[in-house]
Amino acid sequence: MHSERDQASVSNLDSSTGASFGHVPHPGSPLEVLRIFLKLGLTCFGGPIAHIGYFRAEFVVRRKWIDERAYADLVGLCQFLPGPASSQVGFSIGLMRAGYLGALAAWTGFTLPSATILVLFAYGARALSGPLGVGLLHGLKLTAVAIVAQAVWGMARNLCPDRERASIAVVAALIVLFSMASIAQIGAIFLGGLAGLWFCRSQAPHPSGRVELPVSRTVGLIALGIFFILLAGLPVLSGSTGSTDFARLEAFYRSGALVFGGGHVVLPLLREAFVAPGWLSDADFLAGYGAAQAVPGPLFTFAAYLGTMVSHDLAGAALGLVGIFLPGLLVLLGALPFWDSLRKRASAQAMMRGVNAAVVGVLGAAFYDPVWSTTVHTAKDFGIALVGFVLLVAWRVPPVVVVAFSAAAGTAMALV
Repeated sequence: MHSERDQASVSNLDSSTGASFGHVPHPGSPLEVLRIFLKLGLTCFGGPIAHIGYFRAEFVVRRKWIDERAYADLVGLCQFLPGPASSQVGFSIGLMRAGYLGALAAWTGFTLPSATILVLFAYGARALSGPLGVGLLHGLKLTAVAIVAQAVWGMARNLCPDRERASIAVVAALIVLFSMASIAQIGAIFLGGLAGLWFCRSQAPHPSGRVELPVSRTVGLIALGIFFILLAGLPVLSGSTGSTDFARLEAFYRSGALVFGGGHVVLPLLREAFVAPGWLSDADFLAGYGAAQAVPGPLFTFAAYLGTMVSHDLAGAALGLVGIFLPGLLVLLGALPFWDSLRKRASAQAMMRGVNAAVVGVLGAAFYDPVWSTTVHTAKDFGIALVGFVLLVAWRVPPVVVVAFSAAAGTAMALV
């Protein structure tokens, strides 16, 4: 959040020049962004909540490209929007660092590794099987436990330092935990914002760095226009032409446009879109889902597997990736320029304190279910996750070290 002096310094800027989040010491290059996100795309196991932890460790703690509160603002915005939240956060960070080419580099680097693996799997690679494969997969899931725990711990200390925001976080977590609907996440964040307006107005604004995002209001409106035109137009185009390619593109786009919460939430939509029409069998669908659990990067790259399976070529994989990611990125570009003009106001700052606290609660709920509840089953599981957490928090080792340790420990435990 901006202090009064920060607000004065930015008030002279034309709000149409773009949005601003965080602090970047100096502009970077698309190649720099591609290199860093390619490394993350190779090592980020554990789903969207874990990815948010990886990004925080890389860009808030280590590289200081963006500050804690600005990062939480960005996460809160992406949680509000449809589409893959972690990919939207990465896209925005690339945009901050190196403009539109940096955003494209971030998305490419983060998406390409898992998409490539899943395409190879679709062409005949078999998922890991037997004790060795099961143990390796379980170890990678335990990595997510440590990563998400570190993210929740760090964000809670910074974003919930008082009883008001701690209470907002707890209520948000309870809403998500006691509701079976994915829309509960959005509702919890929305209620957190309202609670912030009521309880957080008296708190002094916190200073925050600034970096311009090159997204004008005109570009934002164009992006929103394209989003809605494609959402409404693709079904018409598919029906009028009878083209299978348009039908599949529409299925991917609809799934990416209508899902809130990202990650696992998109799977029921994809199953309805591809298994129900008979394009893919349940067995093949579930085999791809299992493979998607074992690879790093965004779960939305499952679309590359589906596209390859139904089209039997790389063009199908590309169609799947573009179709499922495009709506979330368009709506993000449409929201960014207007988001910044709101967050500069005192009332918006109070609301964002509540939203930030609610995001912590939502992450905490996700840490319990599905991260903890589907992974930690025995005392040995807890021990491996605990060691990973201590390595991250106390020893501050790179996440890739925890990935290697957890994978090796899970494999060894399965063999023993």
